[in-house]
Amino acid sequence: MNKIEIFKALSNETRLNIIEWLKEPEKNFPPQGEHFDYSIDLKGGVCVGSICDKAGISQSTISHYLDILQKADLLLAERHGKWTYYRRNEETLAEMAEYFNREI
Repeated sequence: MNKIEIFKALSNETRLNIIEWLKEPEKNFPPQGEHFDYSIDLKGGVCVGSICDKAGISQSTISHYLDILQKADLLLAERHGKWTYYRRNEETLAEMAEYFNREI
């Protein structure tokens, strides 16, 4: 866990919002994966387009933000066809919570 990269990633309000929104994707985003002709387990993942719509920011900016969050190991990405779905990396978030409880 690279604490500095995590803090940098979360220092932007929109990136922090994305992490917060993805805590409850079913509450914060429309149903996902409805364009597939078959059943698929997205594991709570949300596509870039839905995140763009919620944030009101361009796809290129959101894609950049998602890349930063992913490089900080705060997000996991899963590709299905031409769509990528993002979800929180609960393991890293739990490690950060433990770090705060122990050290700060």
